Amino acid sequence: MIARYTRRPMAEIWSEQNKYQKWLDVEIAVCEAWSEIGKVPAKSLENIKKKARFDINRILEIESITQHDVIAFVSCVAEYVGEDARYIHMGITSSDVLDTAYALLLRESAEILVQDIEGLMVSLKDMAFKYKDTLVMGRSHGVHAEPTSFGLKFALYYSEMARNLERMRSAMDNISYGKISGAVGTFAHVPPEVEARVCSSLGLKPAPVSTQILQRDRHAQFFTTLAIIGSSIEKIAIEIRHLQRTEVLEVMEPFGKGQKGSSAMPHKKNPVLSENITGLARLLRGYALSSMENVALWHERDISHSSVERVIGPDATTLLDFALVRLKSIVDGLVVYPDNMKRNIGITKGLWASQDVLLALVENGVARDTAYSWVQRNALPVWEGKGDFKAFLSQDRDIMKILGREKLDELIDTSHHLKHVDTIFMRVFKDA
Repeated sequence: MIARYTRRPMAEIWSEQNKYQKWLDVEIAVCEAWSEIGKVPAKSLENIKKKARFDINRILEIESITQHDVIAFVSCVAEYVGEDARYIHMGITSSDVLDTAYALLLRESAEILVQDIEGLMVSLKDMAFKYKDTLVMGRSHGVHAEPTSFGLKFALYYSEMARNLERMRSAMDNISYGKISGAVGTFAHVPPEVEARVCSSLGLKPAPVSTQILQRDRHAQFFTTLAIIGSSIEKIAIEIRHLQRTEVLEVMEPFGKGQKGSSAMPHKKNPVLSENITGLARLLRGYALSSMENVALWHERDISHSSVERVIGPDATTLLDFALVRLKSIVDGLVVYPDNMKRNIGITKGLWASQDVLLALVENGVARDTAYSWVQRNALPVWEGKGDFKAFLSQDRDIMKILGREKLDELIDTSHHLKHVDTIFMRVFKDA
C-alpha cells in the first residue's frame, strides 16, 4: 500500500552543512572502529566525540591555503579537538571519507525520490479509477485510431512508475556502499575490520573490492535511473501538452487565479508546467551521460570525476525531486473535459470502427485483402469530409450482402472498446 507522506527538502541534504556533517560522521565512525580494536584509547575517543565539530568559514579559510578540501576540514576539526585529533583520519585517504559520505548523501536523496514516486503513483491511481469508464480517442502517429479509456492512460503511467520505483530502490541499494581501504584499496594502513565496522555503523555495505575510490559504475546506474524516471514523467507531460492543444482541448493544466499565459495575448493558457518538465528531463539525460563518462578513470583513480559529481549530485536529484512534485500537482489539478473527448471521437464520423468492419467481413469468409479494400474505399471519402462512414458502408452492396444492417449497427458502437478494461486494471493494480 502506498502511503501519502511529508517531504524533506532536497536542498537540506545537499547543503554545505550536511555535506561536512557526513564527512565528520565518517571520520568519527573510523575513530570508533579503531577504538574497538584497541588502536584509539577510549578516553581519546570520548574526547573526540565530545569536541569534534567544524566551522564552514574556517574550513574555507584553511582551504584557500592548502588547496585541499579534506585537509582543510580535518585541520578545522582538529582545532576543536586538540591533542587527540592525531587519531582523526588515521590510516585512511581522502576518498575514503568523500566516497563513503557521498554514498550517504545519495542514499538520503534517493529516499526522498522514492517518496516522490510513491506520491505520484497515488495521484495516477486516483485518476485511473476516476476516468476508467471515460471514452477518449486513442491516437497513433498523432492520428485518430480507436477509442480507449482515459483512465487507462493513467493506469499505464502508474505501471511504468511502479517499475521506476523498483529501479530507484535498486539504484539506492547499489549506491549504499562505502570504502575505508586506503590510498589504493589494499588496506595497507587500515585493516578490513575497520571498514566493516564503519560501514555497519553508517548503514552501508563495504565494497568487496575498491581502488582509491568506489567504482563509478554504481554512480552511473544511479544517475541513469534518474534519467529514465525523467523520461517517464516527460512522457506524461508531453501527453498533457498534446491534449491541451486548442484543436483537441481534452485536458488542461491547472491555471491559477491571476495567472497570465502570454505577455501579448491575454487569452492564452499555455501548458508551461508540462513544458518545464520536458526541459528538465533533457538535463537529467545529460547528467546520466556525464556519470557514464566518470566510470573510466586512470589507474587506481584520477580526479576528473570529482568536479562532475559536485554538480550532478545535487543538481540531478534536486531537478528530479522538483519535476516529480510538479507533475503530481499537475495530475492532482488536471482539468478534464469528457464532453470534448466525446466530440473528438465523432470528428471522423465513425472511421474508428474500420477494424471492426474489417474483422467482421473476414470472420464471414471474405479474404482479408479483399475485405481491406472494401472498407478502405468507404473510409477514404470520409477522410476527405464527404460524409459519414456508416452511411457509406450501408450503401456498399458487397459489404451489406455479407453483414446486413443489424450487424452494421452493432459494429458502429463504442461500448465494446471498454469491455476488457477491468481485466487490465486487475493486472495493473492487483498489488496496490
